[in-house]
Amino acid sequence: MDVDISTTLCGVRLPNPTVLASGVLGLSHEVMVRVAESGVGGVTTKSCSIKPRPGYHNPVVLDWGSGLINAVGLSNPGVEVMVEEIQAAKEILAPLGVPVIASIFAETIYDFGNAARFISEARPDLIEVNISCPNIDDRYRLMFAADPYVAGQVTRRVKLNTDIPILVKLSPNVTNLVKIAQAVVEAGADGITAINTLGPGLILDIETGHPVLAHGTGGISGPAIRPIAVRCVRDICQAVDVPVIAVGGVANGRDIVEMLMVGAAAVGIGSAIHHRGIKVFEKACGELKDYMVTHNYSRLGDFRGKAL
Repeated sequence: MDVDISTTLCGVRLPNPTVLASGVLGLSHEVMVRVAESGVGGVTTKSCSIKPRPGYHNPVVLDWGSGLINAVGLSNPGVEVMVEEIQAAKEILAPLGVPVIASIFAETIYDFGNAARFISEARPDLIEVNISCPNIDDRYRLMFAADPYVAGQVTRRVKLNTDIPILVKLSPNVTNLVKIAQAVVEAGADGITAINTLGPGLILDIETGHPVLAHGTGGISGPAIRPIAVRCVRDICQAVDVPVIAVGGVANGRDIVEMLMVGAAAVGIGSAIHHRGIKVFEKACGELKDYMVTHNYSRLGDFRGKAL
């Protein structure tokens, strides 16, 4: 039985529903191409800012047994360098049918617009607007995803500065995720990515009593947060009518099916690369196809939203 696992995201076709999550392997065009050749459906770059950002000192990531905890500090070479990397990646990925999603962040609402305008020079297929990193320094105050009005203002500013479809990346660390999802959609978001890491959390070295991560606290990802991600994606898909990239603990075909059943259009995979290797996309898609054959599904639409 032949099955079609392609999907569409804001009018952009993906050969399969897996997307490299932002923050994992998406810094250089060479690595983006390597991921694409490993079977991914779409590649999201590491979040970039207008100016280069060094990030935090090592250690920045720890496997704590049930997932990862990280505080990288949004390190990136700046939007000017990322434009060049995206252009180089697109030349190779376009013939493969693998779209590039450029992730951006900024420290002010106004600069989100500037970042969007600059990154648009690379003509990525989509732009992901990261308003939800939980590891920002206190001087940046609350994350932009914590308030519906502010999240909407960021979305409007980005939309004014690009003609490329945008996905707004939301956080689970808020009091009412649905209200924030509705606010960004009302402000013009073409789609949503959910969720970002949970937390921040804290893991100690019990011999010294000090945090393991140099920054102290960090965002939690991996299998431990998947049930929370599934619930968040379901709530968003019930509340708004835009495509959603579901991120949070997805590691195999079964997890992809679960996210699609609560309405996701695609799924982001990040931490699972640490556990299953860069071939995780190919492996998970194979498991997805096996599930579809067993259940007589010929396309993703046959069961997408089944749990709503």
